[in-house]
Amino acid sequence: MPLTHVQTVPILRSFSEAKAREFYLDFLGFQIDWEHRFEPSLPLYLQVSRTGIVLHISEHHGDATPGSAVRIGISGLRDFHAELIGKHYGNMRPGLQTPEWGGLEMTVIDPAGNRLHFVEAD
Repeated sequence: MPLTHVQTVPILRSFSEAKAREFYLDFLGFQIDWEHRFEPSLPLYLQVSRTGIVLHISEHHGDATPGSAVRIGISGLRDFHAELIGKHYGNMRPGLQTPEWGGLEMTVIDPAGNRLHFVEAD
């Protein structure tokens, strides 16, 4: 059977459940699909999504490296940017950039230093 891509899901490191929820849910507008802990006092692992974008957020130290970067191809970046700016989030006011190779980009940085680059092609 030939290789067929089904889905790629980045795993991003988190240090604070409260900060991760504030950033991904309240600011970026993602929803929680599911969450898991082996026991109530153990680290959180959760899946968030928005319009087909799926991310895993993990407090487990071996799952990911803080400060990672993910490029997310989208359409409607100007509207998304306006939505985020309208929320007046105290820790992030992203700008729009037009790189020399074309398109439009916006970078947001989560509380663990992970960079999410939202990219719209020309």
